[in-house]
Amino acid sequence: MSRLSEKSRKDRLLVIGGNAAGMSAASKAKRLRPDLDVIALEKSPHVSYSACGIPYFVSDLVRDPGQLVALTPQEFQTKRGIQVCTLHDVVDISPVKRRVTAVDLATGREVGFDYDRLMIAVGGRPHLPAPFNPEAANVFSIQTLQDGIRIKQYIDTHRPRSIVLIGGGYIAMEMAEACRLRGRDVTILEKAPRILPGFDDVIAGHVAAELSANSVRVVTDVQALDTNGDGAVTSISAGAGSFDADLVLVCAGMRPNTDLAKIAGARLGKTGAIKTDWKMQTSAPNIYAGGDCVEVRNLVSGGSDYIPLGTTANKHGRVAGENIGGGTATFKGVVGTSVFKVFGLEVARTGLALAQARESGFDADAVTISENSRAAYYPNAQKVVCRIIFDKRTGLLLGGQMLGREGVSKRIDILAVALANKMTLEETANMDLSYAPPFAPVWDPVLVAVNVARGKMQR
Repeated sequence: MSRLSEKSRKDRLLVIGGNAAGMSAASKAKRLRPDLDVIALEKSPHVSYSACGIPYFVSDLVRDPGQLVALTPQEFQTKRGIQVCTLHDVVDISPVKRRVTAVDLATGREVGFDYDRLMIAVGGRPHLPAPFNPEAANVFSIQTLQDGIRIKQYIDTHRPRSIVLIGGGYIAMEMAEACRLRGRDVTILEKAPRILPGFDDVIAGHVAAELSANSVRVVTDVQALDTNGDGAVTSISAGAGSFDADLVLVCAGMRPNTDLAKIAGARLGKTGAIKTDWKMQTSAPNIYAGGDCVEVRNLVSGGSDYIPLGTTANKHGRVAGENIGGGTATFKGVVGTSVFKVFGLEVARTGLALAQARESGFDADAVTISENSRAAYYPNAQKVVCRIIFDKRTGLLLGGQMLGREGVSKRIDILAVALANKMTLEETANMDLSYAPPFAPVWDPVLVAVNVARGKMQR
């Protein structure tokens, strides 16, 4: 680019990654500074979609993948003035030249983009454990909307009878339900002693029972895997035996994608993800980052954590975009709140699990109760299992876990608010929660659990 054209060019924000964090940053910055030239580069064919909706697309509850897309590249251009270049794989960043090099996957040519501010929002990458070959015809990871489209096409075309899920986290739970709704035999293989390692035993046990009741086979303590088949996996051998596998879905967790940050010289944190300040700025000049490639501060433990969630990514993008656009915003951290559905159960958590709390130096204990979701006399009342983790000495609330057939997703938010405000058990017990027989008993399960925990405090 000539010196004249460089001077005449408008200030430019270049975004790498076209989903939650990236497009939130692009939209916020453009809103604050309409004169800003904003370009987003995305490796896949889609931007601004709900990755969390992929299991419901695979299950056929959502028929059209377009329903998961908030805005198309064309709509970003016409409605927000943001240029989106899909099928552009960024391969290099030069912070000195403020220049990014990408490969146009449609043509194979390298293309250069100059920037004044850069936002790295490339997300995480699925962990593919040995011995799985990503080139195998029937082995799929689950990250992008394009992954979901390929999985659904494979099921529709090849009609696999046996589906094996590698990993026992919440994505595996959602995909197990999706595959059972499609009438397939489902097996989950998990290397840990139980599924849902981020939850305590009592909650994980209830979920395992729900899976069994819906004919999902769960095999834990899988220490070694081997695949059979040439070009496509036909079966998987594990310590517990051999399992037919017409389709393999790898749900073995996410790792932060930090390759570009390393090239740019941005510092990584203790978790291995990109480290940013409260403004979402990296250690590299003029470069911001957000989403699943970034570590966060855990507001309960006070330490660095890697908690890849869409809600956090959107907040990252909004904060980065405001600062890029000339405003002032900060992202202080998270308490780690999440919820998922598996068959008839809602399952949620926030804060620290018991083992995490003890590892973080708290004198931690936990209580678990089971109470009605509504007044007992009101029709169709269901049980809610509520687990509270707390510090026995100070009475500080440290975490909560819940499951039930209704009323879980918003109850966990009560505990999330309490954790974010560093409330004690006593303060939480005095919260003025709503009551009416169709929605809650006069003593909500959250309050019952908190009061039981208060009884276990050291006096």
